[in-house]
Amino acid sequence: MARNPWFETVAEAQRRARRRLPGSVYGALLAGSERGRTIDDNVAAFDRLGFAPRVVGHHADRDLTTTVLGVPTALPVLISPTGVQAVHPAGEVAVARAAANRGVVMGLSSYASKPVEEVADAGPDLFFQLYWSGTREAMVQRMDRARAAGAKALIVTLDWSFSHGRDWGSPAIPEKLDLRTMLRHAPDVLPHPAWLWRYARSGRLPDLTVPNLRPPGGSSPTFFGAYGEWMRTVPPTWDDVAWLREEWGGPFLLKGVTRVDDARRAVDAGVTGLSVSNHGGNNLDTTPATLRVLPSVVAAVGDQVEVLLDGGVRRGGDVAKALALGARAVLIGRACLWGLAANGQAGVENVLDILRGGLDSAVLGLGHASVHDLSPDDLAIPPGFALALGSGADSRQGRDAAV
Repeated sequence: MARNPWFETVAEAQRRARRRLPGSVYGALLAGSERGRTIDDNVAAFDRLGFAPRVVGHHADRDLTTTVLGVPTALPVLISPTGVQAVHPAGEVAVARAAANRGVVMGLSSYASKPVEEVADAGPDLFFQLYWSGTREAMVQRMDRARAAGAKALIVTLDWSFSHGRDWGSPAIPEKLDLRTMLRHAPDVLPHPAWLWRYARSGRLPDLTVPNLRPPGGSSPTFFGAYGEWMRTVPPTWDDVAWLREEWGGPFLLKGVTRVDDARRAVDAGVTGLSVSNHGGNNLDTTPATLRVLPSVVAAVGDQVEVLLDGGVRRGGDVAKALALGARAVLIGRACLWGLAANGQAGVENVLDILRGGLDSAVLGLGHASVHDLSPDDLAIPPGFALALGSGADSRQGRDAAV
């Protein structure tokens, strides 16, 4: 009898993804840098917060809807942009269909394995993600292409320093798939026939190119070719961020903020929103958990721009905790990819349903009728939990105001 494809927790989706995927592919999803302290801290921070539930006065109906950058969403959960989704042949298209079926917004990476036009056709509520990479002319071309495809907002990611070296070893990711490469990786791939069978049925091999960085009239670069371009590009200034915002001309989310001073500079640059992020632990290791720095950022700029959070979200209760500390919504990356690996489009929908159910239970137990009613009063917050980075003399004031 075949195993029930449905799973009841994100942890089970991760276990199934680990069994199904070749080690190198699963290792790329796990990612992280150096010791992996930040990955662990992102998850553990949610466990350090407790709930303060109410016993009477519960609401029979709960409203979980919100808007993010002006786009309505059935759930305060966005799909975070993640690169080259070779865990499933349908890749980002399957994710877009799942997001559309559950009424949520999808972020599409410029390093995605599927072109923005194809993904936008599958899911209309799409935010396109851009790195500061290449020439200004190339970045304008990428923005114009995303806008023409129907992207409703731009996400600019600036928190990627790509620290090298992992204590547990980095996965071996080929630059391209040719016969020699396939033979070399056969011992890793052959023990995972279900993953191979999916690609065999699709009639194509995993594509390690990034079509959304294809220049007009040119071919799509490989992932490592695109990474090389990013490495050679002079890092941006705040004036460059303001230029990007002006060139885009619509809703603009800056991803990667953890410091109060950076949050204020982002507001000065004209952003519509910002995501408190440490790139899922793939940036500088020992950067504090995003949940711990969220309150200080909200206290500093939450009345001027929308503040989102990503990093470590595994349960609907985690979503509730982030919203209680002031986040407008959260973004999920690994959880989505584990669902995609476990069961394709249905697996991503499964993950979103898990988060919806957990969030609804939290809103019910805390005695609220809407996610917008969540506040720090709903949480048990241990002393010293919140941190205010880059706030100088007002560190204590910002922390106290937030929690």
